[in-house]
Amino acid sequence: MKIDNKMFFPQMEKNKKDRIKEKIFEILFEADTFYGRLFHTVLFILILINVALVMLESVQSINTKHHLVLNIFEWIITILFSIEYALRIYSVKRPIRYIFSFYGIVDLLSILPTYLGIFYPSTKYLSSIRILRLLRVFRIFKLTKFLRGGTLILIALRRSSKEIVVFLSFITIMIVVIGALIYVIEGNDPNSPITSIPAAIYWAAVTVTTVGYGDITPVSSVGRFLATVLMLIGYGVILVPTVIATEIVRGTKTPHLEKNTQVCQHCYDDKHMDGANFCKTCGYPLHSDI
Repeated sequence: MKIDNKMFFPQMEKNKKDRIKEKIFEILFEADTFYGRLFHTVLFILILINVALVMLESVQSINTKHHLVLNIFEWIITILFSIEYALRIYSVKRPIRYIFSFYGIVDLLSILPTYLGIFYPSTKYLSSIRILRLLRVFRIFKLTKFLRGGTLILIALRRSSKEIVVFLSFITIMIVVIGALIYVIEGNDPNSPITSIPAAIYWAAVTVTTVGYGDITPVSSVGRFLATVLMLIGYGVILVPTVIATEIVRGTKTPHLEKNTQVCQHCYDDKHMDGANFCKTCGYPLHSDI
């Protein structure tokens, strides 16, 4: 008589399934093991290959000549990513939380374009969004130090958000007002390319941002004078990166790392943390009462 292990040892069967899930989770979400590192290395390579294939497919001459090969590779990679996505959902304890997490959404968006491309061919080029998955690889491989700069920029943007909103609002209002003004000046001139207020606003935006396409230019003396003033005002655009850069500098400093004015009397090292009682170089007391 054959004994059904599932009937007599349900806990053993359950533990076996849990161990399989944990192993899959360890490989897919971590990189501390050999198989975990191997998986994420392969994933890294596949993402780069796929993005390169999408770029090549957008080149008409290459796509015409190698469309079938490119399409086959696209589907192979998509199927592999689909299996990976399903295994991630299977291995996590709270699938819904993963599905609606940032990386879960990125993983889903990385496979949808190819399937949508069956009905809407142009959407398959959105597969290049898979490059966002490199963020997961960076995090798993503990390469977050390379992302620290991006974090500092986000913090700086949040801290200076009010200043940026005020600045952009001022620039927008100025562009609309000057656009309307230049239309009043140039609108009646048959030689002027500024034939409407929207065209005038477009010209003002191009000028104030110092882009200067040159497709629309004022022809009257007053209009050119106004354009010169607007060009000079345009240099004020550098205020935004200046404000953000200031906030980045503030973000890189923490109170306990601020340099004080204490100088070691023994070795003359002047780079010490706030609150330090001894020299970090030679150990000599920084305060006479120690």
